[in-house]
Amino acid sequence: MKTLIVHAHPEPRSLNGSLKDRAVSTLEAAGHEVRVSDLYAMNWKAVVDAADYGPEASNPLKVARDSGRAFDAGTLTPDVRAEQEKLLWADTVIFQFPLWWYSMPAILKGWVDRVFTFHFAYGVGEHNETKYGERYGEGTLAGRRALLSVTVGGLESHYSSRGINGPIDDLLFPIQHGILYYPGLEVLPPFVLHGTDRMTEADYPEVAKAWEERLLTLESTEPIAFRRQNFGDYEIPSLHLKEGLEPAGRTGFGLHVRG
Repeated sequence: MKTLIVHAHPEPRSLNGSLKDRAVSTLEAAGHEVRVSDLYAMNWKAVVDAADYGPEASNPLKVARDSGRAFDAGTLTPDVRAEQEKLLWADTVIFQFPLWWYSMPAILKGWVDRVFTFHFAYGVGEHNETKYGERYGEGTLAGRRALLSVTVGGLESHYSSRGINGPIDDLLFPIQHGILYYPGLEVLPPFVLHGTDRMTEADYPEVAKAWEERLLTLESTEPIAFRRQNFGDYEIPSLHLKEGLEPAGRTGFGLHVRG
């Protein structure tokens, strides 16, 4: 298995840094190939601008169109092209980051904004009476898996169905469904550590063991059963879930998960 780890934490000695290092050592010891994109160490540029698209940038800038033109022409900046090549190389992509303000760190969102260009991560496939492009289960990254490894400062009860912060699955839905599943990645259930602000060094061995167990079962773990866009569950072109497919009483984000 070939695994890309996209790591987003500014402190190498942080818990996130330790989990990233443990993932590398565990997977390599099991015979897997591993590459790491350590965004802070790379001094990753987090903002999209005309410089990303070279001669394909228009004035005024049109990010979607221009990014697709640059992708097609091969004129995206070398750092962006390198990350796209890593994604195409990988069988599995692990995203290691802390939950900051209910989402991913800005540098990681900037990685997505710049790397997931038009004609690479979206805007692919044909549109017709039965198909609305290749996305949500299809697309450039189909056949690969993704896993979020997330550290959360708050207690698990704060992120439950009645918790004040909302269910963790709902908070991660825009990332797992809207960013990862959209271009075709199969998304595994996340590895979430709660209460990390209170964690001590004495707690780490148990955490490391649990993380190793998840890593060694990446290939056998069933992905989240998100509904595929073009396979009969949605009306086209409205993309509304067809009546009667939802389990009784289910609403919101859960409608888009089978079973």
